Amino acid sequence: MIDYDKMMQHVSVHPHPLLFATISGAHLYGFPSPDSDFDLRGVHLLPIETVLGLDDGDQTVEKEGIYDGLEIDLVTHDASKFFALMLRRNGYVLEQIFSPLVVFEADEFAELKSIAADCITKHHAHHYLGFAATQWKLFGKESPPRVKPLLYVYRVLLTGIHLMRTGEVEANLVKRNETAKLPFLGDLIAQKQSGPEKGTLSAADLDFHTTQYERLTAELEAAYEVSNLRDLPTARPALNDLLVRLRLGNFSPTSS
Repeated sequence: MIDYDKMMQHVSVHPHPLLFATISGAHLYGFPSPDSDFDLRGVHLLPIETVLGLDDGDQTVEKEGIYDGLEIDLVTHDASKFFALMLRRNGYVLEQIFSPLVVFEADEFAELKSIAADCITKHHAHHYLGFAATQWKLFGKESPPRVKPLLYVYRVLLTGIHLMRTGEVEANLVKRNETAKLPFLGDLIAQKQSGPEKGTLSAADLDFHTTQYERLTAELEAAYEVSNLRDLPTARPALNDLLVRLRLGNFSPTSS
């Protein structure tokens, strides 16, 4: 059970007005350990004086600590930086926008989510292929191998395959496995959820998971080749318009 009130206490002391703050990380992906921290991600808005002046201001704000017994890591970007990331092949920021675990949202967040749909392209497959390869290397070089990076490999590949086929950003591994139906994933997720954050598994499983990794990587590459998604994002004008309105003060931060 997520205590949104405790999360909001942490979010409410942010030094800048927020457009949104959502939960990412293991809680979004569906496999938090008992000792997993809470990864909050979002967008803040710098004051107009900072934007127009010579100072860059707080393009990124990072706050972490233990609050009422919860370990919370909050990272937000200024709207201009975040919107620029949305126009790249960055699935991570789209997952933050479409996270169903919303701690805070201003009125304009609904508009941003609508615009974000026009940022999705077939080339986001490269983000997921690259992220999976990085996590696979991390998994392979540790002895004994850990469950966490292996689950990230499966989460990323299944998210990418689903995105290529449907255009939907869905980062929860439990939900993705309802379609993929990989019978071994349930046990891996249960092991992660019931054990410590650094739980390990037998090295004897490496050959099996190597085969699965190669198969799902090939499946994502094939889904990319036949995807009907657009080649380029079309959201730039709408994002620019929203940013200008936010900068000019037409901003109504309201808690969810």
